[in-house]
Amino acid sequence: MTRTVVESKTKTAIIGFDEPFCVIGERINPTGRKKLAAELEAGDFSTVEADAVAQADAGATVLDINAGVVYNSNPNPNETEPPLMTKVVELVQGLVDLPLCIDSSVPAALKAGLETAHGRPLLNSVTGEEERLEEVLPLVKKYDVPVVAISNDDTGISEDPEVRFEVARKIVQRAADFGIPAHDIVVDPLVMPIGAMGTAGQQVFTLVRRLREELGVNTTCGASNISFGLPNRHGINNAFLPMAMGAGMTSAIMNPVALPVKQADIAAKKAEVAAQGIVLPESMDDETFCQLFGLGSTKPRPGKEMEAIRAANFLTNNDPHGSAWIRFNKAPPKPGEETAGGRGGRAGSRSRARRRA
Repeated sequence: MTRTVVESKTKTAIIGFDEPFCVIGERINPTGRKKLAAELEAGDFSTVEADAVAQADAGATVLDINAGVVYNSNPNPNETEPPLMTKVVELVQGLVDLPLCIDSSVPAALKAGLETAHGRPLLNSVTGEEERLEEVLPLVKKYDVPVVAISNDDTGISEDPEVRFEVARKIVQRAADFGIPAHDIVVDPLVMPIGAMGTAGQQVFTLVRRLREELGVNTTCGASNISFGLPNRHGINNAFLPMAMGAGMTSAIMNPVALPVKQADIAAKKAEVAAQGIVLPESMDDETFCQLFGLGSTKPRPGKEMEAIRAANFLTNNDPHGSAWIRFNKAPPKPGEETAGGRGGRAGSRSRARRRA
């Protein structure tokens, strides 16, 4: 069986066909997050800290670290991104002891992350573009790390799954020329939005099976791509992930956290309730209100996608005796009843004993 080993200083994550699905937490990434980008440029890492802890508590297996901020003060990422990558990696691995995924389009930032990360991180990523192959594969070999291989090349991203498969084959073969084994290649076959291409789901399932059977490699994807632009994205993601797992996909880069309910949404719901003549106890706090009226939670907690993944792990016998499923669904203790082992339950209750002082 193909097994891709990723390590922190104290923990090992194994991506494999006979292993529980590997969740690579995606939230430490300023792309599309203007507030986070501004914070990072200003030297404010509070959101990074919160995201690292929330993703670990939600059950992420690996944390993706992307420091791709285009500074207003200096638009050259080759100068700004490497030191920022070093800082963020140091910060995150001081908070949680999960293995890391070093994610950048800047080779110097990849190198900075590899030099700073403990253990054996996953490198994200290499493509089939000649320049990228020559820049990244030597780093993979030098630091003896696994790498995400994205199935596009100098011609761009093809809508033809056969072309994407051949790009993946090319990367695996070129990696072998550097002495990098196939078990250290995690292929991203590129998930297309189902709203734009009706066959996108079928394509990726077929590709994953071929990658597993013909190239013997593990696979990953940006899971939320499948639902881009559509309503109820969580509903689509919840169906897609177990189906992809059934086809042989072994990991995904995704958000494991259901974000807290916004105060504006709580206030709007309270106004709606009041307009209906419902009188609430003055002692009712926002958390109780949110749970009573189905809004979610005021605290970060595991997302619905994590529920689907854990159920699929159980159904594919990658959760022996369902022990992880039972722990995940254990009702959280009431305030004051917490044990030394952590809070337990679905509402973001994984033990934080994993974090080092």
